[in-house]
Amino acid sequence: MAIYLASLFGSASIGVYSLATENMLVLPKFIPLKKAERIGNWLKVKLVHTTIGGSILVGALTCANSNGIILPHFVRDDEIKAIKSIFDGNITVMETKKTAYGNMVLANDHGAIVDPRLKASEIRKIADTLDVEAVPGEIAQLPYVGSLAIATNKGLLAHPLLKEGERKLLEDVLKVPVDVGTINCGIPYVGTGLIGNSHAAVAGSLTTGPEMFIIGHALGVVKEDE
Repeated sequence: MAIYLASLFGSASIGVYSLATENMLVLPKFIPLKKAERIGNWLKVKLVHTTIGGSILVGALTCANSNGIILPHFVRDDEIKAIKSIFDGNITVMETKKTAYGNMVLANDHGAIVDPRLKASEIRKIADTLDVEAVPGEIAQLPYVGSLAIATNKGLLAHPLLKEGERKLLEDVLKVPVDVGTINCGIPYVGTGLIGNSHAAVAGSLTTGPEMFIIGHALGVVKEDE
């Protein structure tokens, strides 16, 4: 188990460009294959090397757990085919104007917290796809929960201004311990610069030693020896 540092497209905001679950890593095909495979090996998962709707913003546009993946309406057939080639879970294309499901949903294999502005029908579809309970909620009194935290099956790291009532909801729905912290030298939007699963975490390249210590504790991983 380990924490690694990485940048994608010269940016430390790696969570915007990547999606990780217990069994899958989705990275844009414009990232060199060797680098993409290395990150996949860190997380001990299979790699899907594809864009989403031609966009490199994979992490912002999609959300997933071991059971399913949510995709925006403009995803292309060849991209769905690439996902299906290594993932046999539920695949749902959301036929709505909303697209940034990575920012709107925080999920692990136990549950999901979703942007309270989503319609009830959309929340039901997300719950059915991910095969978990999906509950509307906020983090730091903000609705875009997917960009404000990261959840694995071992722990959750959230925006440092998390309220106590929000913490309780996260713990009840996602069924893991909840901690707070930052990434990339003080950025509170944890989901924009951190991916992980039960095996490892990958943080943006600007993440400091103290931040890595908190990440390791929160997600149940330890920093890899240099």
